[in-house]
Amino acid sequence: MLDFIKKYRLHIATGGVLLAAFVFYSLNLKQKSHANAFERGVQNVMAPFYRVVDRVSGTVTLVWEDYLDLVNVRRENKELRESVKTLNARLLETHEAVLANERLKKLLDMKNTLRVPTMAASVIGEDGAPWFKTILIDRGESDGLREGMAVVTSEGVVGQLVKVAARSSRVLLLTDNASAVAGVVQRSRARGVVKGKGGGRCALDFAVHDEDVKVGDLVVASGIGGVFPKGMPVGEVTMVKKGDYGIFQTIEVRPAVNITRLEEVLVLLQQNND
Repeated sequence: MLDFIKKYRLHIATGGVLLAAFVFYSLNLKQKSHANAFERGVQNVMAPFYRVVDRVSGTVTLVWEDYLDLVNVRRENKELRESVKTLNARLLETHEAVLANERLKKLLDMKNTLRVPTMAASVIGEDGAPWFKTILIDRGESDGLREGMAVVTSEGVVGQLVKVAARSSRVLLLTDNASAVAGVVQRSRARGVVKGKGGGRCALDFAVHDEDVKVGDLVVASGIGGVFPKGMPVGEVTMVKKGDYGIFQTIEVRPAVNITRLEEVLVLLQQNND
C-alpha cells in the first residue's frame, strides 16, 4: 500500500487538491452572491474543460439526432413505397374495370341489334391442343345452353358450343380444323365455306374459279344452316390464288375476332332455323 502511495503520490496529491477546491468552491457558492479571487481562479482553470465537455456533448447530440432522422427517413421511405404499390395496384384495377366496361358495352350494343335472345358469358379456360382448339365459358345447361348454339362477339363469329355441362360449356372455335361456317363475300356475293385451318387461320373453300374475290374483301355468314345470323362478320380475305387447273380458288381468311384475346362472349340461345 505504501509503495502504491509513493509511486502515485503526485497524482493523489493533485486529485486531493482539486477535490478540496471543488468542495470549497461549492460551499462558498451557496453562501455568497459574489465570487472571490479563489472562485474566479477555479472558474478560469476549469473553463476550457467545460468548453470541451460542451462541444463533445453538442456533437454527440447532433450525431444522435441525425441518426434518429435517418431512421425516420428510412421508415417514411418504406411507407411511401408501400403507398406507391397500393396506388399502382388500384390504378391497374381501375384500368381493367374501364376496359371491361368498354367490352361489355360493345356486347350490349350488339345484343340490342340481334333478333334472337342471347346470354353473356366469360371465358374461364382454353384448350390449346394443336388438333382441337376450344375455349371454356362459365355458362352451361342450367343457364339454358345446349350443343350447336352459336357464340359471337361484337366483332363477329367465334364458334359453336360442342360440349355443354351443367355450369360450363366448351366452344369449338372458328379456327379449329373441325369448324365450318357457310360464308359469302360481302362485296361480290361469292359463296363458299369458311373452314378452320389451325394456328389462328381460316380458308374460304369451294369458291369457284370464276368468282370475284379480292384481298381485303369481308366475308360474312350467309345464314345457310341457321346457326349464325346472316351478315355476321366472319373474316377478311388475306390471300387469293387462282391456279391453272381445278375449279376452285385458294383463299385464305383472317378471322374477324382475335381468338387469343377473348374474355367475354355472347351465346345465341335460339338458332335461326328453330
